[in-house]
Amino acid sequence: MPAFSKLNSILLWTFSLLVALVSWRFMVFGVDVSMPAMVHHLDGAKLAFYIHIICAPIALAILPFQLSPKLRKTRLGLHRWLGRVYGVAILLAGVAGLIIAPDAATATGAVAGLGFFLLSAAWLVTTGLAIWHAIGRRVVQHRQWIIRSAALTLAAVTLRIEMPLLIWGFGFETGYQSVAWLCWVPNLVLAEWYLRRQPWGVAA
Repeated sequence: MPAFSKLNSILLWTFSLLVALVSWRFMVFGVDVSMPAMVHHLDGAKLAFYIHIICAPIALAILPFQLSPKLRKTRLGLHRWLGRVYGVAILLAGVAGLIIAPDAATATGAVAGLGFFLLSAAWLVTTGLAIWHAIGRRVVQHRQWIIRSAALTLAAVTLRIEMPLLIWGFGFETGYQSVAWLCWVPNLVLAEWYLRRQPWGVAA
């Protein structure tokens, strides 16, 4: 079991930091070259799109630090400050996600637009509740909701794993509509499964 937990930790750190860094490649190469599937957003809410692709990777990069038990125990002050940055990054990226979701609907259909809209809404709600419980010093509830928030933050990782497979198997339009749901719904289901397996009163 410790080896399994260590493997999970390695995967979390590797994929979170790697995907966050790769997500900022548009700063060097531009959106049209580095994210050709996202170019349609430049014809819509352009500012919201840039806010989303800048801030969402910040939350993803911070996530493994926030889930680290060692950091919580030895550097509680840093944990709280990183938590504030995580919350602000999700606030900005999540609201921007709500704004740009209709652009996805215009480009690839309402199914994709609705999937990404609900992802952004759920991301904002779970993170907001996690912060609310943290302010109220309700540690157990805070950890429960931050795990749900983390599952949705990691949608950035599952999307990049799933999208090439779905596009290869079903074509771009169907693959994109599918990944709009498959990148986050299974994550949330797994988070709930994990939480229900914990002893009562312990969430992480």
